[in-house]
Amino acid sequence: MRLHLTVGATRPGTRGRNATIAAFVVLAAMVPAGAVVAADQSVDVSLPYTCTLPSGEVDAAVRVSASLPARVEVGEAIRATDVETSVELSEEAVKKLTEKEGGAVSAATRLTVDVAQGDSTAQALWRGSANPQPVPATGPLTLTTTGDVPTVTGQDDGDLTFTAGALGVDLALTGTAPDSDPAPLTLECTPGKDAAALLATVGVGDDPGGPDGSPTASSTASPSGTPGRDEGTTGDGQDKDAPEVADRPAAEADARPAAPPCKYDDGYPAGPMSLNAYVAGYANVRKQNAAALIPPFCTMLEQGSPEFEPYPDWSGGVIRQHSTGDLYNNGRKESMPFKATFLTFRFMPAEATMVLEQTGPLTVDSLGATDFVFTSTDTYIRVPLVLRVIKLEVDGTPLNVGPTCRTSGSLKSPEPDSAKFPGDHLVLHGRGEQNSGEPATGYQLLSGGPLTGEVTIPAFRGCSNAGENLDRLFTAAVSGSGNYIKQMQGQTCYAVAEVPNPDECTEDRQPLKVPVPER
Repeated sequence: MRLHLTVGATRPGTRGRNATIAAFVVLAAMVPAGAVVAADQSVDVSLPYTCTLPSGEVDAAVRVSASLPARVEVGEAIRATDVETSVELSEEAVKKLTEKEGGAVSAATRLTVDVAQGDSTAQALWRGSANPQPVPATGPLTLTTTGDVPTVTGQDDGDLTFTAGALGVDLALTGTAPDSDPAPLTLECTPGKDAAALLATVGVGDDPGGPDGSPTASSTASPSGTPGRDEGTTGDGQDKDAPEVADRPAAEADARPAAPPCKYDDGYPAGPMSLNAYVAGYANVRKQNAAALIPPFCTMLEQGSPEFEPYPDWSGGVIRQHSTGDLYNNGRKESMPFKATFLTFRFMPAEATMVLEQTGPLTVDSLGATDFVFTSTDTYIRVPLVLRVIKLEVDGTPLNVGPTCRTSGSLKSPEPDSAKFPGDHLVLHGRGEQNSGEPATGYQLLSGGPLTGEVTIPAFRGCSNAGENLDRLFTAAVSGSGNYIKQMQGQTCYAVAEVPNPDECTEDRQPLKVPVPER
């Protein structure tokens, strides 16, 4: 990571200059630099699809991009990274989505990817979600989703292919008038008849091909499958040699990091529907091209009663739920302090200690659709948060930033419903799906899961060292828009249950599950 700053004139005086220079050195320590590894191969494939709407079929242009290794060892998990799925709907299709102009739409995609090695095949489901965006008055609508995808492990030597198959696109529409939200709908899409749907080929083990390493004919897979199948579900005729599909390696899944206390007490008594849960994740700072690890912190939640609105023909209905909550740390509405360590200029160790402070109500709003067999839910968590810097150290020497060094206001996210939710606040979105009788995938308030968002970091104020104002330096190095956030919420504990569930709660009614941060 490189820190590019332009230094203007400073006040005379060695002490002032040293404080300013030291500030420049430690500003990069606000976030630790992540390791950057060049991708072995890039996927960027555009395909024609046909999607089914209630009013008929429409054409869509689908683009899939990702990064994959060119070759791995036998038994080594293959993880696609930087996965994006873009779906462009024509102006005609957009008009068919909603009868009213305006409003916003959020999307989730479920791309079935056939993985094949020789004659053995399996399927992986590449899921993605997108923040709400305005529905254009004219012209096409492009929805771009991102998300983590399951790993694939080849069981033997030989090329392994990834081929795009059926695509499900779940849309949640928001109207411009209160209580005017149209019912969510799902587009079922299939590749065009002559579409070349091969996404990538990854070599496994020793290269069995010729000098060019080209894949053999037997390593090609044809698109098939149905959206909504669980990760790890295999195609017809799978045997023990089929590629293994898994969410993440078992060693990572079993990891349980240390976590602070998360327990209702006299200072924060439990209500009739009280839940508690841990949250952990990463937050990017775009200017630094790096991500800060936010270790597990406690959240207290009061689950609201769900409201069910049936469709006119009782074929299903819409579910709405409003809940509230707080960050909680020893009586304060804030995260645990977290540190970011960095070797500035590759030799100068610097460490920053920070806290996220809650400055207003935390709300959780879920909107779901069900046909009594399959249920999909979009959840939005809103909370105003200020980033406070507690202390900085350069090479073990403290640099005083004062007791009031913080952002001038809350972190600010794009708000899909600003009329109902005014003011600056963080917005995190989670998408969950569940087939009747099966565990939920994605995010659900009770079971947890990934929450993502994007924020603008405001300017800093109140930062000073021995009379030297550091506000402009912090602002120049850190503040700005386009900062991606991904948080993982763990399974909640129903803290007021007469007998706590041992799979969800410890004996003293704290959350049993501590999430592992994921990029």
